[in-house]
Amino acid sequence: MTEDILKRLNGAQREAVLYCDGAQLVIAGAGSGKTRVLTYKIAYLLKNGLEPWNILALTFTNKAARAMKERIGQVVGEHIARCLNMGTFHSVFSKILRSEATHIGYTSGFTIYDQGDSRSLVKNIIKDMKLDDKVYKPSSVADRISMAKNQLLLPAAYANSAETVMTDVQRKMPAIKDIYLRYSERCRQANAMDFDDLLVNTYTLFNTNEEIRLKYVDRFRYVLVDEYQDTNRVQQAIVMLLTKDNQRVCVVGDDAQSIYSFRGANIDNILNFTKFYDNARLFKLEQNYRSTQNIVRAANSLIRHNRYQIPKDVFSEKEHGEKLVLKPAYSDKEEALIVCRDIQKIRRTDKCEYSDFAILYRTNSQSRSFEEYMRKQNIPYRIYGGLSFYQRKEIKDVIAYFRMVVNPDDEEALRRIINYPARGIGDTTLGKIAGAANANNVSLWEVICRPDVYGLSISKGTMGKLSGFRSQVSQWIERVVATDAYTLGRDIIKESGIYRDIYKGQDPEDLARQENIDEFLGGMKDFVDTRMEEDQTAYVMLGDFLQEVSLLTDLDSDTDDNQPKVSLMTVHSAKGLEFPTVFVVGLEENIFPSPMSCNSIRELEEERRLLYVAITRAEKHCILTCAQNRFRYGRIEYDTPSRFINDIDRSLLNIEGQGGVSKMFNGYDGGQRKEWMQNPHPVASQFKADPKPRIVPVRKESPAPEVFSESFKRDLNAASARNMKRVSEVTVADKTDISLQPSQTDVRKDGVAVGNIIEHQRFGIGVIKHVEGNGENAKATVEFKNAGTKQLLLKFARFTIVK
Repeated sequence: MTEDILKRLNGAQREAVLYCDGAQLVIAGAGSGKTRVLTYKIAYLLKNGLEPWNILALTFTNKAARAMKERIGQVVGEHIARCLNMGTFHSVFSKILRSEATHIGYTSGFTIYDQGDSRSLVKNIIKDMKLDDKVYKPSSVADRISMAKNQLLLPAAYANSAETVMTDVQRKMPAIKDIYLRYSERCRQANAMDFDDLLVNTYTLFNTNEEIRLKYVDRFRYVLVDEYQDTNRVQQAIVMLLTKDNQRVCVVGDDAQSIYSFRGANIDNILNFTKFYDNARLFKLEQNYRSTQNIVRAANSLIRHNRYQIPKDVFSEKEHGEKLVLKPAYSDKEEALIVCRDIQKIRRTDKCEYSDFAILYRTNSQSRSFEEYMRKQNIPYRIYGGLSFYQRKEIKDVIAYFRMVVNPDDEEALRRIINYPARGIGDTTLGKIAGAANANNVSLWEVICRPDVYGLSISKGTMGKLSGFRSQVSQWIERVVATDAYTLGRDIIKESGIYRDIYKGQDPEDLARQENIDEFLGGMKDFVDTRMEEDQTAYVMLGDFLQEVSLLTDLDSDTDDNQPKVSLMTVHSAKGLEFPTVFVVGLEENIFPSPMSCNSIRELEEERRLLYVAITRAEKHCILTCAQNRFRYGRIEYDTPSRFINDIDRSLLNIEGQGGVSKMFNGYDGGQRKEWMQNPHPVASQFKADPKPRIVPVRKESPAPEVFSESFKRDLNAASARNMKRVSEVTVADKTDISLQPSQTDVRKDGVAVGNIIEHQRFGIGVIKHVEGNGENAKATVEFKNAGTKQLLLKFARFTIVK
């Protein structure tokens, strides 16, 4: 039976399975059979006399543990697999704590607080200490405490750490050390542990009770850890306490896929593993079974640029396959069009399902443009591991305000916004308003506008708050017929207090909400400008925008019908998954890499690892996209392509459309970057409030962006970029992709002629097929390379005549 197990493994996998005499690190490259090695190693240990209850296997998800136990059961029998100590760190050690709780001052019936419980307790402590919860946001404070625990920084050590205290002072939250101490005391008083305590208290149990530690060392005679690159300090410390005596430990992971430092993961655990144990051995699984040779080689060429790594040479014996393809776009609008077009094209060519495609992006806010175009083209999709753009709370809040302004009798919208942001109008008051409305058969808004008429009985102070709300909304209602949708929408976000509420925080959760609002504003501006240009209207109302959005939000309520769908997700969510075709979108500076990562080499290297993870999700096709301009922060933003593109071996990367848009790649650190650094947060400049800029320019100590090589730029046929006005050259390839046969004779009107090739700011390269009208009424019908045929009102159209 043992020989049968080993025959199913390749040489490197077999070596890793057979070695059981000491500490071992198995570096498993992407798609190299990591789970197979863990599964068969456990089976091998069982077949060679180790009892199942003497094996401890730690995973990062319950799903992974269940899947692995099932596979082991298929090899050695389910009855044996059931006896294994296998599960997540939290599930395994919570059971131990139940048995040993009295040794650390708890009872075995302790409660486990979930995230909501933890934040609620923190909120109560902040209130008891009479601190401002707008400064000491419970979620931010709880996250700070959690991160400290992950680093084994307990309350006393936290308070004595000059670095952490200084950080809190800089964040204007110097009392966190005191909140942390009270939080720990309250948890102990309540006989409760939060999720982080399950690990911290396990460490404390083993570290302060030698007899207990040795008891579990004897019980767990072999320890295996999956995804070791994602362990934090406390997890590594627990594993060390259990294995330092016999050193029978096997950890499996890939340093090149370490992408969770924001959750406390410490890449040094895997990089320095061989220093923690005497005579530790390193094994490498380098054969990729997932991807074609060209995809694997391209990913290798990217990750070699990282300084902190364990060298390896991942290879594939599958077909050579296609090279990676880079598809530069003129705009985020054209980027979405290109991706949707390619999905349909590849689906026809490969005869595959929509579920064979994934679109990966750096931040959740990037999903908006893809969602909109996929709906327009009837491409089914699902947001993996998150909400659809228009279902995110901050977006629903803003839309509720818009609905209220367009239709003040909208009860559901009013209920959502009347006390957000908080203005002292609580549920009791809202109940009285609803009661008066029902009694008089009128809307809630009617009661708010005429409280005396409908007998609304509330205090003078509450009436004043209600009057302020009514006055504010009424001002917006008056502007509906005289202000375009974007301008009014932007002012509502500012004047309602939403902007101030969302932009006051700097935690990852806050930044994600800010990005969503920025993207939403950009979408509004794009909608208004496009309508003016295409629909020949000089005015676009807020109601027009809501009409468009309602068609999108209505589809969000559809139930999952189990039909094949394109997967949309962040790269972080994609880890561990694989798809025949992967699109990695938004490869531009200030997006990927994130501007927040430019403070150090280590942070930048994690961003590069993130792209490595994205590329290695692809089995057959890997398509990269970047855009010359995007609507961000309410205006068109220009960014250079990501520095990571230049890290990929040029011989493994095809670049489409090397004429027009490829000029983006010329002059990496040119005028556009300088302008961005001078005004890093354009939206903020439109408001009186002056929040701390969310996008941080590269510090002096940061590595300078790598300038694209001359040969690379030459291959891209790049022209010199001009600040805010970009004129493209069109190659023969560009021209031949578009039908250039005019539909009428070449008659020039208003400086435009049939047959002209133009470069449009948002739609890209196109040819003018028809011109009609004169002066302000002049229109042009344009056939665009990717966007199809559009009719543009020339006085609003944003394009340059190329030829």
